Amino acid sequence: MNETAMDQAGMHEALRRRAGLYALVRGFFAERGVLEVETPILSAAGNTDPNIESFSTVFSGHVDAGARERWLRTSPEFPLKRLLAGGLGDCYELGRVFRNGEAGGRHNPEFSMLEWYRVGWDHRRLMHEAIELVQAALALHGRRAEVLVQSYRQLFLDELGLDPIHAPPEALRAPLAGYGIGPEGLGRDDWLDLLLTHCLQPNFPRDRITVIHDYPASQCALARIRPGDPPLAERFELYLGPYELANGYHELNDAAEQRARFTRDNAVRRARGLREVPLDEALLAVLDALPDCAGVALGMERLLMGLAGTDAIAEVLAFPFAQA
Repeated sequence: MNETAMDQAGMHEALRRRAGLYALVRGFFAERGVLEVETPILSAAGNTDPNIESFSTVFSGHVDAGARERWLRTSPEFPLKRLLAGGLGDCYELGRVFRNGEAGGRHNPEFSMLEWYRVGWDHRRLMHEAIELVQAALALHGRRAEVLVQSYRQLFLDELGLDPIHAPPEALRAPLAGYGIGPEGLGRDDWLDLLLTHCLQPNFPRDRITVIHDYPASQCALARIRPGDPPLAERFELYLGPYELANGYHELNDAAEQRARFTRDNAVRRARGLREVPLDEALLAVLDALPDCAGVALGMERLLMGLAGTDAIAEVLAFPFAQA
């Protein structure tokens, strides 16, 4: 078999593996009564997160159609929450999302995301369903992973001997001294993120599902903050081996607080010289009606990479970005 034929065979196998995973996902949620939905890919609002860049395009039709500039979604989160606020109940979407500037061996600007919501659940209950889904995916290939569930604070204490809540900035920087990272513009949460990505994640065993929960309140994103000493963000992240697969929240349903967070995001964007992004006013208009719920987004390519045992995202795509 020549090299071209081998490449074709590998791509065909990757497509069959993806089709099998998608069928499993749909069966998994059908058994649990979670409704599959589709929401818009183009929106009049963007993602304000300073660490995520969106693609935008311009609509050339009649002005009565609404805002001319439209943003390709970075996740289906906002329209799904609008459906939940309208009383739809448990739902999920499996579809394409887009993030500008994220291209390389492990990233593709266009990728697939599974996002689902459970009404009446918190993040801790949802993280166990996420574990069940990943275990079911592994079982398709005759595999099963051990599971470690640990709080964010305990992980740092056990592995680095650092308290991420109270350690001074110089203590957070010390384990990263050999990486040549300049301190300019980096705050406490930036150093914590670097410790996670450089010192902790690479050591997660490949045959283990690691779930980290209850983050510092400063890393709340769209999660609720649980009062206490210290206050904690009610969110989790799930890893298969060293790769983050999923990010979940006990969802915030306070429109005023969410508006304040979006506004702070745009302030950070200004400070970094990035363009401000229009807020999702349609979401903010109904967020107070969002029922108590938890939601999670899972990157399908990352899961497929884990199933295939590869570190290269190109090996789980029909055509990576450079060939699209």
